[in-house]
Amino acid sequence: MKILLCGSIAYDSIMVFQGRFKDHILPDQVHILNVSFLVPTLRREYGGVAGNIAYNLALLEGEPLPMGTLGDDGAEYLARFDALGIDRSRVLSVPGTRTAQAFITTDLDDNQIVAFHPGAMSHSHTNALPPADGIAVALVGPDGRDGMLANARGLAERGIPFLFDPGQAMPLFSGAELLWFAEHATYLAVNDYEAKLLCSKTGCAVEALAARVKALFITRGGQGSEIRAQGQTWSIPAAPARSIVDPTGCGDAYRAGLLYGITRGYDWETCGRLASVMGAAKIECNGAQQHRLGRQSVAERFQQAYGYRPW
Repeated sequence: MKILLCGSIAYDSIMVFQGRFKDHILPDQVHILNVSFLVPTLRREYGGVAGNIAYNLALLEGEPLPMGTLGDDGAEYLARFDALGIDRSRVLSVPGTRTAQAFITTDLDDNQIVAFHPGAMSHSHTNALPPADGIAVALVGPDGRDGMLANARGLAERGIPFLFDPGQAMPLFSGAELLWFAEHATYLAVNDYEAKLLCSKTGCAVEALAARVKALFITRGGQGSEIRAQGQTWSIPAAPARSIVDPTGCGDAYRAGLLYGITRGYDWETCGRLASVMGAAKIECNGAQQHRLGRQSVAERFQQAYGYRPW
């Protein structure tokens, strides 16, 4: 069962500030903000929503089908997909552009400041959806604005269930447009900050947003996550992490667990718990695609955390 992943494919430049942003940003002086953070370490990693989720689904032995765009510097990423056995037939190379790049600075409290260059991602709307045959579920994640609208519209017209994950792309859309996404999506996923922003922009309470979709997922970092579906709410405790190294990509790992669980028909608690295990495994490693564990290891970690095995 293929999982179509419409979203960004990017390179991440990750830097760690050995301090806390809050100690260097004066709240009453943000109108003249001028700060500099010394970052002794710099890593270049594979990233992007579609790329990260595809990686995690490959670890679960799922069938990810990433759909995104790369620039002239994308050969390395294509080779990585090939090495991982990930179908990259829906990845479009856009001549004359650079692959999207995120420049991420993380502090000791795991807060992040991100600058993002879209590059080839701005041409995502030129990448046509594949035939619907064999696609069990899809994701519409952060990507070019026109591409996100076109993909959501096309999936809805074809009757393909999809998870809408606005993420960092939320500022690209008005409240009315975000409501349109919610009305056409099957599932909606946001973190706790994004949930508040989404409610503010749309004028809808969380309960009203949840009523528009089959399930609403809200992640809360170390406090776990929440699933609202069919008028019920499930609180999912965070799976224990052996160490806290780097939060980059944890949300994508979580969403991979959700999508895998949905295609397998798991109940909502099991979907959320599997998602939490994937997020915990990711946070133990630098970068979004450096954690390495097999399907059996995931099942063992799941049992240790929740007392039963998902498979």
